[in-house]
Amino acid sequence: MKDSALYIHIPFCDHKCIYCDFYSIITSDNVSAYLKSLKREIEYFSHLYSEDRIFTSIFFGGGTPSLMEPKYLKEILDHLRKDFAIDDNAEITMETNPGTVDKSKLKLLKDAGINRISIGIQSFDEKELNFLTRIHDKQTAIQTVYNAAEVGFENISVDLIFNLPNQTKEKWIDNLDTAIQLPIKHLSAYSLILERGTILNKLVLDKKVTMQDDDYDADLYETTIDFLISKGFYQYEVSNFTKPGYECVHNNAYWRYRDYLSFGTSSHSFADGKRWWNYSSLKKYISEIELNNHAIMNSEIISKEQMHDEYVMLALRSSGLDINDYRNRFSDDWIKKNYSYFELLKNEQHILMDNNWVKLTSKGYAVCDEILKNIL
Repeated sequence: MKDSALYIHIPFCDHKCIYCDFYSIITSDNVSAYLKSLKREIEYFSHLYSEDRIFTSIFFGGGTPSLMEPKYLKEILDHLRKDFAIDDNAEITMETNPGTVDKSKLKLLKDAGINRISIGIQSFDEKELNFLTRIHDKQTAIQTVYNAAEVGFENISVDLIFNLPNQTKEKWIDNLDTAIQLPIKHLSAYSLILERGTILNKLVLDKKVTMQDDDYDADLYETTIDFLISKGFYQYEVSNFTKPGYECVHNNAYWRYRDYLSFGTSSHSFADGKRWWNYSSLKKYISEIELNNHAIMNSEIISKEQMHDEYVMLALRSSGLDINDYRNRFSDDWIKKNYSYFELLKNEQHILMDNNWVKLTSKGYAVCDEILKNIL
C-alpha cells in the first residue's frame, strides 16, 4: 500500500491579512455549491487514485477552515472515508484562527473527527498583530490554545512570524516564550516574506514600510533554533519544531516526497510522477467541476532530473537524506560527485553524515539555501 496524503482547501475568509498570498475570498456565499463541488471532485479522483493506497493524513487549509460549520467538515470527512482508504490513526488537521472559534465550536470540531489543530497566532504582541491586520488580540490567542486543550485536543500547533519591521530580538523571544508556556506540541516559525500582489508588498513599494535586512533575518532564525531546542523542542524541518512524537504527518508527506491529492480552489496535487493544479477562482472551480468533475487548470510530468532535485531539496530541508531510499530511487553518481563537499560540510558542523543518512544540523539549517545551491 502506498502511503499518501489528502488536502482540502477551504477558501473562505472574513478578512485578508496584509502578507497573505494564498487564494481566499472574503465571503461565505456559495458554501453549499462549493461543498457539492468538493464531493464530486473527491469522488472523481477516488476512481483514479484510491487503489493500493493508504491515506495517513488529511489537512484542511485555507483561507480559514474554522469559519466552516463543523457539520460541513464532517460531511467532507465522511465523503473521504467513503471513497478512500483512510488509516484508522490518520492525522486530521484543521487550520484555525483565533477569533473564529470558541470552546463549543472547538468541541464540535473534535467530535467531527479533527484530531490536530494548527492555530495561526503569528504574534502575541498587540502592535505586531495590528500591523499584520490580524482580527484577534493576545488574550484571544492564548485563550484559544487553552480552549483547544480543554476540549481534548492533545496535538496543538501554533504559527508565529518573525522579522517584522522594527521587531527586536527581545520582542521575538517574548513571542516564543509566550508560546511555549502554552499546552502546545508543535510550533511553526516563518520569516515574514514579501509576496507579489499582497498589501504588504505594495506598502513596501510605496516606501510606507521598510523591511529588515537578510542578516538580521538570519540572526532571528538562529535565535529561534537555539531558544526552542533549549526548551525541549527539536527541529525536523527548516521552519518546524516539535516535541518528541508530534511531527506533523502531513508535513512529512510533502518533505519525504510522498504522493498527495488536493481538492478545492487553487489546490496542487502530486501523484505517480505527475503534478497538477486547480483553477483559483471559486466560480471557475465550480463551473469546471459541473462540466468535467475536475477543475484542473494545468499539469506537468516531472522529469527524472526534476524529481531528483526536488527529492534532495525536500529531504535536506527536513529530516534528512536517507541514503538507501535515495539509491533505490536514483543512482550513486550524484552522491559520489558531492561526497567531498559533504565531508567539508561535516567538518564545518553543517551536516551529520554516516553510511545511511545525511542530515543538516541546526547550523546547517541556517545556510540551507546556500548548501542546496552548491549541490543542485
